[in-house]
Amino acid sequence: MSTTDDTPARTDVDQRLLGGGTYRSLGEQQLSPAEERFERGRRTIGLFLAPLVTLVFLALPLDIPAGQQVLAGVLLGVIALWVTEPVPIPVGGLIGVSLIVVLGVAPASDVLAPFGSSTVFTFIGAFILAQAMLKHGLARRFAFRVLSLPGVGRSTPRVIIAFGVITCLLSAFVSNTATVAMLLPTALGILSVIAKLMQDRGLVAAAFDPTRLRVGAALMLMLAYGASVGGLLTPVGTPPNLIGRGLIEEATGRRIPFAQWTAVAAPICVAMFVVLALVLLLLNKPEIRRIEGVEQYVAAERAELGPFTRAQRNTLIAFVVTVALWILPGIVALVAGAESAAYETVSNRLNEGIVAVLGASLLFLLPTDWRSREFTLSWSDAARIDWGTILLFGTGIIFGALLAKTGLAETIGRGSAGAMGLTGTFAITAFAVALAIVISETTSNTASAAVVVPIIIPIAVAAGIDPLVPALAATFAASFGFMLPVSTPQNAVVYGSGVVPITTMIRSGVSFDILGGILILLLLPLMVAAVGLGG
Repeated sequence: MSTTDDTPARTDVDQRLLGGGTYRSLGEQQLSPAEERFERGRRTIGLFLAPLVTLVFLALPLDIPAGQQVLAGVLLGVIALWVTEPVPIPVGGLIGVSLIVVLGVAPASDVLAPFGSSTVFTFIGAFILAQAMLKHGLARRFAFRVLSLPGVGRSTPRVIIAFGVITCLLSAFVSNTATVAMLLPTALGILSVIAKLMQDRGLVAAAFDPTRLRVGAALMLMLAYGASVGGLLTPVGTPPNLIGRGLIEEATGRRIPFAQWTAVAAPICVAMFVVLALVLLLLNKPEIRRIEGVEQYVAAERAELGPFTRAQRNTLIAFVVTVALWILPGIVALVAGAESAAYETVSNRLNEGIVAVLGASLLFLLPTDWRSREFTLSWSDAARIDWGTILLFGTGIIFGALLAKTGLAETIGRGSAGAMGLTGTFAITAFAVALAIVISETTSNTASAAVVVPIIIPIAVAAGIDPLVPALAATFAASFGFMLPVSTPQNAVVYGSGVVPITTMIRSGVSFDILGGILILLLLPLMVAAVGLGG
């Protein structure tokens, strides 16, 4: 055999990142022998562990309704499937949903209804927009623009931190899901630039897998987790904020103004961001730190891009229209107030899922060659989006809805509080934070806030303490839950890039869950007192 035949084919970085998916079999990955043994063992264990966990839990003599026990047992088995991956992660969720119906927890029509959630349509529309941005090179233009900011492109930590700051600031006024969806193509573009630079300089093998770079995992997780941190900054940053604030006002009669909320949240968000950057950079240490010559490289690449093509202009129009409509409710809230009729009308009508679908539809209406009836995106292009992530998060929404509907979440909350005999403000606040994070790991942040805050308020009142701090802590903590792809829509979006292995997400997510929860517990009471919110 010739030397040429023995040389591994050079990886096409753009194609590999564009074709990324949520799940790849062992044969589709480039693993070392040790990694392959670990992966094979993890997935084999899961085949037996998942049914065993479910059967053992169903056999326990628990004093709770049968439907709640069955739901809990199935959910535990599904979590085991998600963590160990004996089957593709989306399939694990579908198995659980099927068992819920077969075992009689709820009828199929009720169980499957949450698949119509607006979040699912946000994914579909945003993924189609991202596909167009990647296909036509618009994401690459955005990536070079970020890397060309003064001083940013000199090191990978600076790139990751700068991108996180952009994400945090945007998510304070745009929904977390929308923020991550709009920035994902740029993040992939930045990763592509870094990966090609490493490839050109011989820092990686010619046939390396760019989806397995630690710098890529750190960048993607910064995108997902940074949006959750920034979403805490304003009452309109994320739905749990509005839900928690409304429940607190209803229970205590005290309204939390926009400015006071931001004053309380700002120092907490800054501290969280610092901790987040440290966690991600320590646990996912980039393969290279200094990127010497990247400024010249970026300048040369930007010059080669030339003027915008027709397809790029059309994609930019669709993107700008979508982002403008996503941002508009936040602007109305700033001008007219989050309690105004104008904000309520605009936010209801400009639902983020509907906006995403409308924006994506423009790609099929804006022509690139009218004579040939060619448009910016074809359906075959759109069909390549990661439907697995959409199925995965759909099943997560189903389990979240069932946790609330069957009363299992309330049973867990009240049972835990009673068993621990909570009395003081610190103890109840700590319980509120822990419960909200645990619940949000397997259900949406919105559902977590809607379930946990109403549990915490009566517990605090019964203990004779002011419920404001524990309830507000539960509201903040509901935006956590970083361990699994189904924990938040943001996690699901970045997981769909194929760049973040489930084990990496679990390790990084657990660390930030714990440290972020501690920050809420320690800083929130201090800020509430400093701002005078508790008076």
